[in-house]
Amino acid sequence: MKAAFYTLGCKVNQYEAQILEQLFSAAGYEIVPHTEPADVYVINSCTVTATGDQKTRRMLRHLKSQNPDAVVALTGCYPQAFPHAADRLPEADVVTGARGRERLAALVERARATGERIVDIRPHERGESFEPMRAEQFSERTRAFVKIEDGCERYCAYCIIPTARGPVRSKKPDELRAELEGLAKAGYREAVLVGINLSCYGKDLGLRLIDAVELACSVEGIERVRLGSLEPELLTDGDIERMSRQPKLCPQFHLSLQSGCDATLKRMNRHYDAAEYARIAGSLRRHFDNCAVTTDIMVGFPGEDEAEFAQSLAFAEEIALAKAHVFAYSRRPGTRAADMPGQVPRAVKEARSARMIETTLRTRAAFLAAQVGSRQPVLFESRTADGMQEGYTPNYTPVRVRADEPLAGSIREVRIVSAHGDWCEGELPSQPSTAVNQKEGAL
Repeated sequence: MKAAFYTLGCKVNQYEAQILEQLFSAAGYEIVPHTEPADVYVINSCTVTATGDQKTRRMLRHLKSQNPDAVVALTGCYPQAFPHAADRLPEADVVTGARGRERLAALVERARATGERIVDIRPHERGESFEPMRAEQFSERTRAFVKIEDGCERYCAYCIIPTARGPVRSKKPDELRAELEGLAKAGYREAVLVGINLSCYGKDLGLRLIDAVELACSVEGIERVRLGSLEPELLTDGDIERMSRQPKLCPQFHLSLQSGCDATLKRMNRHYDAAEYARIAGSLRRHFDNCAVTTDIMVGFPGEDEAEFAQSLAFAEEIALAKAHVFAYSRRPGTRAADMPGQVPRAVKEARSARMIETTLRTRAAFLAAQVGSRQPVLFESRTADGMQEGYTPNYTPVRVRADEPLAGSIREVRIVSAHGDWCEGELPSQPSTAVNQKEGAL
């Protein structure tokens, strides 16, 4: 028996897809790419945007038309947020939501044995616990993503995720330690802690995110700990100071901005203003040497006029982001923003996206240029198409070097010699240095 998986969306979704692969493998399935013939296809959906829903429906139709005798299962955020819409998709033989992943393999087996169509979407409940799951391996052999939090209760005006993911719940510390120790024994050098609203980790346990960070950094064999996307206003100065005492914690922080205009942020129901965001970014930069602040920026939110966009654009340049994911607002049925007045025309959103991207590419280039002349520990991961070997510094600068020896999986000190577009080129020093992450002139 063969099973194939197709996953859309965030790192949490990718982590959960890995858990599903482990469950199906334990049930006797051989895991194959979704482009190959299989007995079962599982689509792990994302519903952040309406475009994500469209991709899910297209893939459902494609897989069923190409493999009419296979069982096709739809799971994840889309059916959880829109159960009635998912129930009406005839190509899906099994439909489940974002809860109870441990049941999916059994439901698929039932559908294969009986031929019945199964819809089993269980609503979220107050007080539900963190779903037990422990990743054992990933296709990427150097970095492991570890889901430590699920759910969100922030209710941003544009976001359907609180409906799809339910209340905040967190992985218990002993479960987190056991998972990290297993990954370390499997050879992973870096652990990335991820969650739907990662900053809320521990709310249900009487803990805070810093507690998970300190625990992860204490695990022998894990040499780097990195954080996923963060809601900025939940990072206190005390937490940042405690984080700065952990030498394993990577100085790269993805603080979700969305807009640099206070009026826009208020309509979005974000819980900070531009000044607070700048203060938190400044605190991180004071506490972490050579710190990278990255973000997401939305343009064209309902009611955003040219003056508001200009404020957001100026803030993005002023805050000197190391990298930004810029995207246009997409109307999401089921959210408050979908019915707000002042919907911005598509052409205007596209023009603003282009201007914001141009600005953030300039700040990105300045950040990469500032890395030139430094020596950095690089965790190597892969080869590029032209034969160079690529990895990442602690602050997530992509670095490529030319070397005959295989470097994947190793952490090597590299001297950064130039910046090219979205990456830096480096050289392996002929003699090991006694210091890393310092400017050459300071050695």
